[in-house]
Amino acid sequence: MNLLPINSYYKKILRVALPAIAGLSTQMVVSLVDSAMVGRLEEATYALAAMGIGVLATWALVSFFSSLATGTHVIVARRFGQGNFLECGNTLNNSLIVSVLLGGIVAAIGASLAGPIAHFFASDDKVGDYASQYLFYRFLGIPFFLISVSYRGFFFGISKTKIFMISGILTNLFNVIFNYMFIYGSFGLPRMGLAGAGLGSTLATFSDVVFYLIIILLPAYRNKFQNFKHFKIDKEIIKGIFKISLPVSFQSVFVLIGFLSFVAITGIIGTKEQAATQAIISTLFISFLPLFGFGIAVQTLVGNNLGAGKYDLAKLYGFETAKVATIYTIILGIIFISIPQYVLLIITNDWSIIELAKSSLRIAGFAQIFYATGVVLANGLQAAGRTVFVMKAEMLTNLFLFVPLAYLLGVVFDFGLTGAWFAIPGYIIVYSSLIFYKYNSAEWHKEIPVKLD
Repeated sequence: MNLLPINSYYKKILRVALPAIAGLSTQMVVSLVDSAMVGRLEEATYALAAMGIGVLATWALVSFFSSLATGTHVIVARRFGQGNFLECGNTLNNSLIVSVLLGGIVAAIGASLAGPIAHFFASDDKVGDYASQYLFYRFLGIPFFLISVSYRGFFFGISKTKIFMISGILTNLFNVIFNYMFIYGSFGLPRMGLAGAGLGSTLATFSDVVFYLIIILLPAYRNKFQNFKHFKIDKEIIKGIFKISLPVSFQSVFVLIGFLSFVAITGIIGTKEQAATQAIISTLFISFLPLFGFGIAVQTLVGNNLGAGKYDLAKLYGFETAKVATIYTIILGIIFISIPQYVLLIITNDWSIIELAKSSLRIAGFAQIFYATGVVLANGLQAAGRTVFVMKAEMLTNLFLFVPLAYLLGVVFDFGLTGAWFAIPGYIIVYSSLIFYKYNSAEWHKEIPVKLD
């Protein structure tokens, strides 16, 4: 392996990661703005609690299928590292076929089951009613979301994360505008409350599809990757996408079902505690979404270098990216622990919710420091084909450690909201330790689930 000055690695990591982080951070800002808008409705406690259920339920369903982007990303990154540009374009074509078909089916099923899903996780009928309205409109946007995800995976794989950044800025700007219009009934539109947040997000997602279609038709991409000139259904590529993506899909679902269960547990403790939990989760996006940006960089850099046969260099990029991400989470941890009340004020001006959430945000602020290693190296393992191991690690630590421990501490032992949140550090530290152990092993990259070479 040809070693470069350490600054060269960091420059390349940041060149790929920062646009991805910027794009994901726009989602964080919109999430905070959406929560702030909903948190200022007349019945903020019910609306925030319902939004917590709605957001997590939508993600639980969408994440199962949106992880198809991982398969697209990994295959495109590998082909790009090999210099096979036509197969990069062919991979995108087949990813889009899968997204359109699955998106339509999932939207139809999700919209029809919005009510039962919402009331299953809500301990209060009014919270369930609000959540069901929000979910209905969010599910209608799933086909557009999955199409955007396919494009996202493609551009990640060819290291063009700036395209995703621009997409994120534009789409989320539309999201804020549409949500304001429909939540509060501006410009003569009906005042829809929380349901308006769902409709606004769906319209913004449609605009994202339009943006990506315009970009892929530009001569620079159309001539190099020739997506439409060589359009064909390739069963091997579709099979490869599914083999890589399905474990990631199940992993995402385990995460979100775990957090949905956690939100439901806090609802057993009390409706105000459930609202406080949603405020904390929205705040944690400040940490989590940029970490996912570093994860995107690792998948691209590891995939490109594996495709080029540079295995040691691929591994090194994972470790160096984890170091950078950990510095970021340490800084945030200091802020969350020192001034939690002012961070929470971004989400809601209800001081009873803020006072209730302060201690729990301090706990989460400590725990998220260790999450950087878990997120970054898990993406490195996924790029190397170790998606099944990452899935198993998530299932073990989330569903069989985090959720039972939260129920035990919060409900059985009656330690309340703070007790429930004490389950977070155990989950994150154990998960990150398992991921580090596997990534540091000699066989970390030797189990590719589909032949890509």
